Amino acid sequence: MSEDKKAKKPIKKRNRAIMRSAILALLVFAIGYTIYNSVTAEDVEFLRTGDKAPDFVLKDMEGNQHKLSDYKGQGVFLNFWGTWCEPCVEEMPAMDRQYKEFEEQGVQVLAVNIAQSDFEVQSFVDRFKLSFPVVIDKSKSVMTAYNIRPLPTTILVNPEGEIERIVTGEMSEQDIKGFMEEIRPQ
Repeated sequence: MSEDKKAKKPIKKRNRAIMRSAILALLVFAIGYTIYNSVTAEDVEFLRTGDKAPDFVLKDMEGNQHKLSDYKGQGVFLNFWGTWCEPCVEEMPAMDRQYKEFEEQGVQVLAVNIAQSDFEVQSFVDRFKLSFPVVIDKSKSVMTAYNIRPLPTTILVNPEGEIERIVTGEMSEQDIKGFMEEIRPQ
C-alpha cells in the first residue's frame, strides 16, 4: 500500500467518527427536548361545547376595545385567522356578507388576527372592505386561551356567553349563514 493511501485512512476514520458523533449528539438533543417538553407541558384544558367562553379584551384597527363579555345577550361569531391563511382569505367576504344580514338580529362578528402587524391587517381589511370589527391578538394570549389550532378556527358563542360550537377549517357561505342562525338570540 502506498504511503499516500496509508495517510488518508486515519483521516477518513476521523471524519467518520466526527460525523457519527454529530448525528448521535443531534439524536440525544432531540430526545432530550421531547422529554423536556412533555414533562414541562402545562395541563391545557381544552374548551368544549357548553363551556363558558374565556373573556378577553382586544383592540380593533381604530383603537376601540372589544371585550367578549360586553357582547352578552348577543351571539358572537369569533373567527381566528391570518392574512397568509388561504382558507381564511376565501371565507372573509362571505363572513362580511352574512354579518351585514345578521348584525341587526343580534349576531356579532369578531375577527381575531393572530399576531400580525397593524399594517398587514389594515391592508387586508381595506382590500376586502370588511365591515365587522377586526382585532389583533399580538401576544397570542387569546389564541392560547382558546387552544386555537389550526387556522381558520371559529368559535360560536351563544347569547349566554357559552361555546355553542367549534368549527375548524374553511366554511362556505351556507355554513356561515347556518352558524349565525344557530347563535342568533331568540
